[in-house]
Amino acid sequence: MNTDARPLAGKVALVAGGTRGGGRGIAVELGAAGATVYVTGRSSTGGRSDLDRPETIEQTAEKVTAAGGLGIPVRTDHSRPDEVRALVERIAAEQDGRLDVLVNSVWGGDPLTDWEHPLWEQDLDTGLRLLRQAVETHVITSRFALPLMVARKSGLVVEVTDGNTARYRGTFFYDLAKSAVIRLAVSQAAELRPHGVAAVAITPGFLRSEALLEHFGVTEANWRDGAAQDPNFAHSETPAYLGRAVAALAADPDVMAKTGRALATWCLYEEYGFTDADGTQPDFAAHWAENLQEEYGPLGDPL
Repeated sequence: MNTDARPLAGKVALVAGGTRGGGRGIAVELGAAGATVYVTGRSSTGGRSDLDRPETIEQTAEKVTAAGGLGIPVRTDHSRPDEVRALVERIAAEQDGRLDVLVNSVWGGDPLTDWEHPLWEQDLDTGLRLLRQAVETHVITSRFALPLMVARKSGLVVEVTDGNTARYRGTFFYDLAKSAVIRLAVSQAAELRPHGVAAVAITPGFLRSEALLEHFGVTEANWRDGAAQDPNFAHSETPAYLGRAVAALAADPDVMAKTGRALATWCLYEEYGFTDADGTQPDFAAHWAENLQEEYGPLGDPL
């Protein structure tokens, strides 16, 4: 039974790329809202992905359940259509054909991103691998998951990106991947609209992921110490903030009004009233306008 505290009770979600970072934050907050969440990725207790990080889909699933939902980990390489097809068939069999929320959060492109060189000086194989990892995986996942939503004539697709504008993101392949993910939301929205299914892109602000905490040599307990190295870090946000934005969208009966748009945590918190884990409401766009715009130009106009 849906309640104000558990508005997604009875709903089924798939968070592709839910091992860590924004994907983990989304999975956990969907669980906190009462959803059953299939958490997928390549890092599991059975072995790490090529990123060689310690976070696993099992850990995320446990956090989903602890938050009040039901977390189900399924190791899946989303670049392999056969594995994604098997995943969706399992969801359909276990949930009577139901899938209410699809979150395409697969990334894994950090070690593939070259921030130092222009396109003509970059390694082509590495750049194309980034695109396959960050864009093709989303296409493959939607290809097999969308029929479940179309059949029920309801649902929400969320494409996780970086930035909700057409502003250049600093390096060619990274910019192309993050821009393409926004376009995936636009294209899916156009095709899904007649079937009552919404599709949006969403970006966090300065996301305080596990990897970023490590980069600054801090933990979530003392994360503010990282601002000594980068003052902008003081305006970062946890993955829970992004997760609560997605949970709010998934619970919104009028979400179709937003289909095809590129959204951001710094806009949605004003509409839905959610907070970050510490009760604050970070607004990276406001911080940018006040402190960074003069040097770097406008953050950009929302798409």
